[in-house]
Amino acid sequence: MEVYFVAEIGINHNGDIDIAKNLIDCACNANFDAVKFQKRDINIVYSEELLNSKRESPWGTTQRDQKLGLEFSKDDYLEIDNYCKKKNIKWFASAWDINSLNFLDQFDLEYHKIASAMIVDLNFIEQVAKRKKHTFISTGMSSEQDISKAVEIFKSQKCSFELMHCISTYPMKVEDANLLTINALKEKYKCDVGYSGHENGVAVSLAAFMIGITSLERHITLDRTMYGSDQAASLEPKGMKNLTESINKMSIALGE
Repeated sequence: MEVYFVAEIGINHNGDIDIAKNLIDCACNANFDAVKFQKRDINIVYSEELLNSKRESPWGTTQRDQKLGLEFSKDDYLEIDNYCKKKNIKWFASAWDINSLNFLDQFDLEYHKIASAMIVDLNFIEQVAKRKKHTFISTGMSSEQDISKAVEIFKSQKCSFELMHCISTYPMKVEDANLLTINALKEKYKCDVGYSGHENGVAVSLAAFMIGITSLERHITLDRTMYGSDQAASLEPKGMKNLTESINKMSIALGE
């Protein structure tokens, strides 16, 4: 069973291009197939009230300061694009709004990603599907009706996709994983299903592999104690290698 490994850098770069490059290096060393980022127009994604509210961070004292500090510029993404080509690893990003989706159009990316929070935005989903690029669709926080509507849009647009079972807690408790949902999604929608995990360690991801996923996405970090809301639910370099090496060994062990 072959699995497509996605290393979710997300916002764990903390707005530092050098950290992003180090994480890309870690993904390459652990034999991941791609790295993924997140792109937001914060004035669309967040309310003015939230952006003006207080939040202490390395960038200032408001939510706006913190959100802006985590966003890369066009020049940053051009550098990421060139670096990934140099390292021979693919990159893509989950856009959180139409402006960000249009921003990503300028890069020759092979994939799109619909974050769990965006699966309810049918207009956004339609815009992604119209681009006809293979799309990973996370299902965290969604109802069966939400998933059905998203699948219907992608099928009507004849756009290749796969669902990704996901539980939107950081870090996720093992007892919340509910991995048999993967089989239920396969059976209902007759499509490939992957797993986007936010748990500590690799055991749940290995179990997902044994159920038969087509893709596996895990957040990655240089150090789980770094600043950031996603760091604690991420794999450090040693854990990344443990994950890919374990799954590759399990795949060989299964035989034919």
